[in-house]
Amino acid sequence: MRTLIPAWINGTLVPVDKLDAHRRGLRHKAVSVFVLREDHVLLQQRALGKYHTPGLWANTCCTHPHWDEPALTCAIRRLREELGITGVTPRFRQQVEYRADVGGGLTEHEVVDLFVAEADAGMRLDPAPAEVMATAWIGLDDLKRRVTEQPERFTPWLRIYMTNHAEGIFGA
Repeated sequence: MRTLIPAWINGTLVPVDKLDAHRRGLRHKAVSVFVLREDHVLLQQRALGKYHTPGLWANTCCTHPHWDEPALTCAIRRLREELGITGVTPRFRQQVEYRADVGGGLTEHEVVDLFVAEADAGMRLDPAPAEVMATAWIGLDDLKRRVTEQPERFTPWLRIYMTNHAEGIFGA
């Protein structure tokens, strides 16, 4: 099944096949969500069947909006689809742009709307096995340390977020 995402070609936003956007390194829209519980963030380990960065740890949810899908709608949809999370309200924090090699001849060149959502202690997870192989709650300071000490265990975008945008995301 083809997934069309919003990407810029010659300065115009057009629908492009997701895999084609990554093969060509096209600048495209994305959404990332961080679910927090006090000073801990929920991470996901990407399923081994993912076509790039399998087995690496990422923020709670990261995806591409469908063509003409608002970023907030996309964030809520993917929290439910990837992790079974409902009943949280993602809040927009900032928009960032980055470019990263994700292996296999693929490039993420994303304009990302970053969201944060607060979880209560009873929030239930139901990860989709095709998307997520594991989840973990980790303290922000511990995450920053681990990303610095073991960067190869984390997706390029999570490393970029933690290194360059943590203050804007977490206010810390």
